[in-house]
Formats: sequence, C-alpha cells, structure tokens
Amino acid sequence: MGVISIGLFVLAVISGMLGLGVAFAAIPFLSFFLPDLVHQVQPLSLLLNGITALFAVFGFAKSGYIVWKKALGLAAVATIAAPVGSYLAQFISPTYIWVVYLASVTFLVYRIFKPVKSKVDRKDAKSMIAATSDSPVLEKSEEFDENRSFKLALMLAIPISILSGLLGVGPGFLLMPTLIILGFEPKMAAGINAFAVCPPSFSALIPHLSTAQWDFRLTAVLLVLGAIGSFIGARITSVYVSGQKLKKGFGILIVIMTAYKLVTILT
Repeated sequence: MGVISIGLFVLAVISGMLGLGVAFAAIPFLSFFLPDLVHQVQPLSLLLNGITALFAVFGFAKSGYIVWKKALGLAAVATIAAPVGSYLAQFISPTYIWVVYLASVTFLVYRIFKPVKSKVDRKDAKSMIAATSDSPVLEKSEEFDENRSFKLALMLAIPISILSGLLGVGPGFLLMPTLIILGFEPKMAAGINAFAVCPPSFSALIPHLSTAQWDFRLTAVLLVLGAIGSFIGARITSVYVSGQKLKKGFGILIVIMTAYKLVTILT
C-alpha cells in the first residue's frame, strides 16, 4: 500500500496544480496495482477525481481564480452527460476503452502544444481595462468574445463528458485544455475546471456502484492523501506558477503518462 499511496499523493499534487481531478493520471497508475479496469480502477478513480477536484477548488478559490457562474454552467452540463459514458463502459471491451483514451490524449497533446492566443493574467487584464477605459468599443468586443467562447465550451462539454465517463476519468483532463484553446487564461481555466469536474465525477460513478469492487481501507487512505495533495497543488499554482508554465506543465505530464501507458500495453 505504501507505493500506491505515495504515488497517488504525488499525482494529486500535480493534478491539483492543473485544476484537475486526479483520475486522468490515476487510471494508468492504478491499473498497475488493480487488475479490473471497469470494476476496480474506474470506480476508484472517479471517486478520487471528485474529491481531489473539490479540494483543488478550495485552493484556487482562496486566490480568486474561479468564475463561479461559468463554473456552475459547465458543471451542470457535464454532470448530466457524464453518466452516459459510464453506462456505455459496462458493455465495451477495456481494450477499446484504452484505444479511445490514447487517441484522446494524443489529440489533446497536439492541441495543448499548438500555439494559441490566450488571455492575459488577471492583474494584466485589469491594467489593460484601466488603460483603455476611454474605449468602450474594445471592452465590449473582448466581453463578447469571452461569452462566445464560453458558449462553445458548454456545447463541447457534452461530448467531452460522455467520452470521459466512458474512460472513467472525469471530464477535467479534456475541459481544461478546451478552455485554454478557446482563449481563457490558464489559471482561470484551471479554477473553473476544478469546480466543473466535481459533480460529473460523482454522477459518472453512479452506473458503477452496482458492480464496483472496493478495497475500503485502500480507498479511505487514497481519499485522504488525494484531498491533501490536491489542495497543496492548487495553492502552489495560485501563488507561484505562471499561466504559461502551467499550460506547458500540463502538456508535458500528459505526454509522460500516455507514453508510459502505451509502452505497458505494447510490452
């Protein structure tokens, strides 16, 4: 239990820094210790995802990086859609699920490293608004673009949540880069994402409850360590990590985890 506990704590800190639940990294990690993907790994990962995302919310909220209206909207859409994917996972071969997982993160890595135009940090944005207060046309245009981008994010949250429910990872690992790609500043995207993935993680868990196989002692230990680690990670990002470093760190972590899992599948 020592190795799995330490590993999960480290992953929780990293996922907390990114505003994610831990499931996107816990799925390949836990699969080395638990043999059944659908009945052991996915239920535990979804439960951990909801708890770690919740404690990451506390960390980002303390620094004001959560836009609550947008976070609530994304959470509502994702919560409704996620159980559909979890239900489908009961009937699809784990091999196909892993193929979908690898294809998804490959596309994600491509998009996250592709140069995109993102918004500036909150402090810089305030300075720009103050400097251009005599230009209402510019301010209105920026607000319109943000609203339009968020509407697109809401629409994309439906297929993203269904896919994440199928993979058993919660929607955060795809919602986070989606928000960045659509122009949201990385720290703001992390804060919104952290809240948005909490409810769908628990709703996606519901279809697993009747068939899940739990080790309750292991589950309790991992939940406590995950909660502590994710809060620490969120506070590190809020105080010490710049938006661009956050974005690059997310992409690098995805590359490492995907390559590691791909090697284990092929060997």
